[in-house]
Amino acid sequence: MPDTPSSPEACDVTLLLEGTYPYIKGGVSTWVHQLIGALPQWRFGAVFVGSRQQDYGGLQYQLPSNLVSLQTFYLFDELTPPRIKPPRLPDDTATRYAALHESLRAGRSEPLDFRDQLEPGQPLSEEAFLYGEPAWRFITEAYGANATDPSFVDYFWTIRNMHRPIWTLARAARTLPPSRLFFSPSTGYAGMLGGLGAQRQGRPFMLMEHGIYTKERRIDLMNAAWVSDSRNPLERDPTEVSHLRELWIHFFEILGHQAYRRASTIISLFEAARQQQIRDGAEPARTCIVPNGVNIGQLARLRRPAGTPPPPVICLLGRVVPVKDIKTFIRAAHALQQRLPAAQAWIVGPEDEDPAYSRECHELTHALGLGETVRFFGFRRIDEILPQVGVLVLTSISEGQPLSVLEGFAAGLPCVTTDTGACSELVYGRGADDKALGSAGTVVGLADHEAIARACAALLDDPEAYARAAQTAVWRAERYYDVRQMIGALDRLFRTHTHPEGAR
Repeated sequence: MPDTPSSPEACDVTLLLEGTYPYIKGGVSTWVHQLIGALPQWRFGAVFVGSRQQDYGGLQYQLPSNLVSLQTFYLFDELTPPRIKPPRLPDDTATRYAALHESLRAGRSEPLDFRDQLEPGQPLSEEAFLYGEPAWRFITEAYGANATDPSFVDYFWTIRNMHRPIWTLARAARTLPPSRLFFSPSTGYAGMLGGLGAQRQGRPFMLMEHGIYTKERRIDLMNAAWVSDSRNPLERDPTEVSHLRELWIHFFEILGHQAYRRASTIISLFEAARQQQIRDGAEPARTCIVPNGVNIGQLARLRRPAGTPPPPVICLLGRVVPVKDIKTFIRAAHALQQRLPAAQAWIVGPEDEDPAYSRECHELTHALGLGETVRFFGFRRIDEILPQVGVLVLTSISEGQPLSVLEGFAAGLPCVTTDTGACSELVYGRGADDKALGSAGTVVGLADHEAIARACAALLDDPEAYARAAQTAVWRAERYYDVRQMIGALDRLFRTHTHPEGAR
């Protein structure tokens, strides 16, 4: 098979992947690669949805032989707009716009059938949105009724840029390979494309969230410098979100809600995430839990012999991006150095996703005088890194069920994490039998670098406590998070959704 299959061959399962596999390294990408390789009896297609082509490099993975189709779509590349020609639209178009947006805002809508709505000549077509009088009138009236702080120019272009990807996704849906099942590991743009493809082909759509997408996008948008804010410094209230930020946040909430409505099965990794999905509009009967899993046998080879003192090294495995809160890890390294002068702090993960943030992290390292203590390794194989590590650290402000923690557990490493996602149940257990195994580390509050340093020092300074936590980590990974359990559950779900044919 060629390295980059591109023809839309018929697939059993088409994966809709937003900003991940196979062009970006990371936890979800690793999960996707593992899933495809572990199910050779299924023919997979992959559809990569990205921002702009220039934001990505080449393939980051050797593609499995059962990945028979790979397509890429970029939502914000410069495109030739349709010819400027006001379309002829039905007389009730403006009323239909208003009814649609009111339904979406209220969260009451059934899954929308976009197969015809987005086609040329229809009320939601690209030319109708860009050049139609009803759309212009709706935007200006919405600005007058709802906008408080932005200028009309900022509001107008925000609305255009916000909706622009929809027509790229609609065009993409027309080219998707014939598939028996569409499967997206997120809502957002990928979830919308999965719903469009499933509608067009009359096939089922399955949705999975490794983290709650709308929550993560909200965090990103609250910190995004590209979102215009025309208020002057005296008008800005730090407790209030600007109108344009709220528009973007609500847009992704709508995409998530529509994905939940369209999906026949909605998967989460742990119970708290499932409950959040239900609060966000998922029908409880359609939800289920499939925990992450790791290759226990492969990672077991990385364990140190019992009684071997742990290296005085704390390590963060993750991308150098704000959601991972790398700066808190650096500050924790500084606090740990006061307690254990010989301690090292390693950051292992790619730095190319947010170069400005990466630069700030290096600057903070040097400002704190940690040039000999904190090391940035970039992407490395975990079998090169984990045998040299004493304690795994996770400082994220948002996570699902992090693979890095499970990998560390299987390799015999205790973990210090922030209280986000499934981290508390990973460290302390999720049921009576699991909790009886003991603690596999410590969970601390968000952005609390002093608590992280204290917890790391307590483990590295106490051989007995360290040995107990390391053993618990191994037991918990082996009992509850073996990749074979996860693959088996997803294989059964695939078969259920493609019944009665089953997988070839």
